[in-house]
Amino acid sequence: MTVIWVLDTDHLSLFQREHPTVKQRINQINFANTAITVVTLEEQMKGWLNVINRYNDQPYQSEKLILAYKGLRDGVEYLNKLKLLNFDLSAYNCYQELVSQKIRIGTRDLRIAAITLSVEGVLVTRNTKDFAKVPNLQIEDWTI
Repeated sequence: MTVIWVLDTDHLSLFQREHPTVKQRINQINFANTAITVVTLEEQMKGWLNVINRYNDQPYQSEKLILAYKGLRDGVEYLNKLKLLNFDLSAYNCYQELVSQKIRIGTRDLRIAAITLSVEGVLVTRNTKDFAKVPNLQIEDWTI
């Protein structure tokens, strides 16, 4: 069985910035087996859109606005290279089960966990404190 390594938002950012340990781990596995969730995509895009909105109506911040749009474009181009996991019916049902268990982590993190569980993947995260609360979720931290 092929393992799907699901990068959370933090590990994706580290990978994009070529963090040495994360980059080394990616090179040790088949890159085709790495993925992100649509929730991670949402978080990345919201970040760039927030930066754009911050400088949108500030005439003396043109350089920052231009850089923000460049970041958004670069992010989209970069993310197109990764496998994208959906929040589909299987993930939704898993999410509802986790909600019913009253697991106390953020909504988006719970959705990322549900998607990872639904594909029987391994979540790559530094947030082991929260994600360890999710039963049966396999997690690894590639920064250590």
